[in-house]
Amino acid sequence: MFVARGFVGVPVLALVVLAGGGCSSSWGCSDTTAKRGVAGVRVRVEDVDGKVLRGVTAEVVDWRLEPHPQKPYGGDVVHFHYRFGGVDEWSDPALDVCAVDKKRVALGCQTVYSSGAFGPNGSSTGDDWLTVEHPAQVAGVLLIPNDQSYQGQTCEQDVKDGGGPHPPAAAVSGDQL
Repeated sequence: MFVARGFVGVPVLALVVLAGGGCSSSWGCSDTTAKRGVAGVRVRVEDVDGKVLRGVTAEVVDWRLEPHPQKPYGGDVVHFHYRFGGVDEWSDPALDVCAVDKKRVALGCQTVYSSGAFGPNGSSTGDDWLTVEHPAQVAGVLLIPNDQSYQGQTCEQDVKDGGGPHPPAAAVSGDQL
């Protein structure tokens, strides 16, 4: 009986206070989302904190409208070449690339990874295709400098282990760049 009284007394009250305090603090989890950097033909790659990754660049080397070779009757799509500079085998930055109109409104976007850029003699160049609804409106192809390769868990997904910095939302058609 003595053990029961000792357990039910002060220690239980202390446990209730501690448990209540831990639940209401949300484990101190907080999310931050990077501000979208300025899109351009040549950009310096930024990490999820918005800091420029030293020496890491990306550029759209060229682009043109043409039918995709695997779908020659599908009409014109945007065929673009891109290059990453300053990347190493341990990093694989990913950037959003968008076809834009004269007012820099995105007509179509996708993400490209530096690991997809492998040209002759290790030149870190690659090419890809963007399908847009109205190809005749395309006035250029731009890269957004924010590295999209790290998509950690948010506090909403995991209050204990989530949180921290996150890249901005991926670019989509209609976004003003």
